[in-house]
Amino acid sequence: MFDCHFHIIEKEFPLQANNGYIPDEFTIENYYERLRGYSIQGGAVVSGSFQGFDQTYLTSALKRLGPGFVGVTQLPVTVTDEEILDLDRHGVKAVRFNLNRGGSAGSEDLVSMANRVYDLVGWHVELYLGADSLISLKDKIPGLPKVAIDHLGISDTNLEILLSLVRDGLAIKATGFGRLDLNVNDTLRKIHEVSPNVLMFGTDLPSTRARRAYSDQDFYNVIEVLGEDQAERVFSTNALNFYGLENTSS
Repeated sequence: MFDCHFHIIEKEFPLQANNGYIPDEFTIENYYERLRGYSIQGGAVVSGSFQGFDQTYLTSALKRLGPGFVGVTQLPVTVTDEEILDLDRHGVKAVRFNLNRGGSAGSEDLVSMANRVYDLVGWHVELYLGADSLISLKDKIPGLPKVAIDHLGISDTNLEILLSLVRDGLAIKATGFGRLDLNVNDTLRKIHEVSPNVLMFGTDLPSTRARRAYSDQDFYNVIEVLGEDQAERVFSTNALNFYGLENTSS
């Protein structure tokens, strides 16, 4: 499995309260212990709202996790090209826009930032939507060079627009099942029917602020809905292709 979405939270690195919330620690050791029994070939470490624009935790985590792991960071619009190039050398592959909880650049900077990082280093943008975010973004997303949507679009209010946006260069993360306001099984089926290449699975560990934490049943649920052959694409192939790691797996 390539875990396309998880967080590493270590108290020696800066954390900032988001709406009064500071998460518990979740170290690399905690991560591997929780997924003991899984065959993890890599994954994407994602910056949370509570990590703001700090990069030190991310570059440290990527160094210790090693090959096969990439970073998804948050950047201010004032970031320099040199800083982006340095993060790219550390294994960062994307910029996240947290439109649900904040802590990132805002949607007004989405188009310019998406084009900037793609042109400079080939990165994509990842969007953590609010319940109605796609209503205002539906005309912007088709023009973005490469984009991923977190947590199946978060809400059924986004679903029909999301389905209409499925295209090459778009990925949808099958993650955070314990935080969604939609029918997970129906949503997986509908997205997969539009394109078998866009869904990619992640644990969302440690499931900060979710109504329930990640369960092993979430993994098996994808198999039950899509079947083993198609689930393999969702667990590994689609994400490796999207993150540009298809030639590094073995």
